[in-house]
Amino acid sequence: MRWRDGRRSDNVEDRRGQTSRYAAAGAGSAVLLRFLPMLFRSKMGRTILIVGVILIFGGKMLGIDILPFLLGGGSPTTVESQREFTEAEQELADFTSVVLADTEDTWKAIFAERGADYREPTLVLFTGQVQSACGFASAAVGPFYCPGDEKVYIDLTFFDDLARRFGAPGDFAQAYVLAHEVGHHVQTVLGISQEVRRLGQGRSKQEVNALSVRQELQADCFAGVWGHIAHRERQILEPGDLDEALQAATAIGDDRLQRQAGGQVVPDSFTHGTSEQRARWFRRGFETGNIDNCNTFEARQL
Repeated sequence: MRWRDGRRSDNVEDRRGQTSRYAAAGAGSAVLLRFLPMLFRSKMGRTILIVGVILIFGGKMLGIDILPFLLGGGSPTTVESQREFTEAEQELADFTSVVLADTEDTWKAIFAERGADYREPTLVLFTGQVQSACGFASAAVGPFYCPGDEKVYIDLTFFDDLARRFGAPGDFAQAYVLAHEVGHHVQTVLGISQEVRRLGQGRSKQEVNALSVRQELQADCFAGVWGHIAHRERQILEPGDLDEALQAATAIGDDRLQRQAGGQVVPDSFTHGTSEQRARWFRRGFETGNIDNCNTFEARQL
């Protein structure tokens, strides 16, 4: 993929190496709970607890929350890591910034053709764990989009997993993953995500899963539309790139993941679609370059 000469996005929030002080407070509270029974057994311990309660509630009356300090957590700010990133790590961050910028240019043009404005999402790079408007998440969940704050979150070590664990190496495979999450942002801007949540209210888990599959496959199709237009306008693809993206889409199909986990394939539990479906809808968007061909919600057959 030709990306090095592309512009970098201004909508990247780099939280790599940062950690919340309240995370440390959680560890402190665990230690406190462990020794709480011991404190109750002695007069000195009970005195310490009483003083602690007085300090906590006294601080609250003054508008000061001292609980994190008592638990060893400090204030609810973040702490910067002192570790410097390797050249390879920084290059990967640059790559994601360029891909994000390319999606911005592409979706701005698509929306402009339809007389609408495109709100750009923010990309958050993090390490290990992160707090979003959708809640606390670890890197184990993989890249995700949060409609609550309109941000895409990714721990860049996921790309190592994509290559080694899922057998889908290559920069355009990585670009597909990011473009898919941006596709969810497009759904939010268009009001599709909100409608899916409305339709899912009061439905069975099986019905909600079926809606989720259609939403995910549409995001795959949107990712393909981006690839089509980006290559048409900026010639970003090299030989083999399309195969990389299709391999990535195939690698993270629900059926394949369930088989890799050693379990039985249960279609009613699918939330993203099969390998064949994900690859096919990405290809559909890539070959047509038209979002009108990505209406998975009215498709008779996925």
